[in-house]
Formats: sequence, C-alpha cells, structure tokens
Amino acid sequence: MARTPDHPELKDVRLARIFAALGDPARLSILAVLADRAEHQRDDFAVEVGPSTLSHHMKVLREAGLVHCRFEGTRCFVSLRADTLDRFSSVLDGVLLAVADG
Repeated sequence: MARTPDHPELKDVRLARIFAALGDPARLSILAVLADRAEHQRDDFAVEVGPSTLSHHMKVLREAGLVHCRFEGTRCFVSLRADTLDRFSSVLDGVLLAVADG
C-alpha cells in the first residue's frame, strides 16, 4: 500500500502558518526550485542540509499547505499546491517571483 502524507484541507490553510514556513532560508530555496510549478524529486533541491533536515523542511511546507508530496515506490515527488497558490495569489505570486530571481 502506497503511503500518502497528510495535507491540510484548503479551508484549514492559514496565511500566518504560510509566513512562518517561509521564514527559513532553506525552505525559500526549496520554493525557488518549485517556482517553475513543476513536480520535483527531493534530489532536485540543492539545500545544504542532511536528509532528515530536508524531510523536516518538506513537512513544514506541506503542513503549511504550500506543497503537495506524493510517493511513487520509494521516490517522493514534490510540487506547489495550486489551490493554495490560487487562494493566496496576491501574496504568494510575489514571494515566488522573489525567490526565483534569487
């Protein structure tokens, strides 16, 4: 049976939690990769942290409602949550543009 990580319902995604999740440079680096709106494997993220710390950052972003994680076998694929981007587009479009520009 494939594992499915918990993702918050869109109605439960709060802007304060999104801003808290964005308050870490490593998580902003992850978002910079995801700014292309494609799905990425964890190896695509050039964050200078160990695997367990990267997992923690992914969990924070997922629990904030910013990313969607899906597993296929042992591989994890991560993408931005389109529904969250739509709901908070006036805020998140600017953040994504800023992190993509470096």
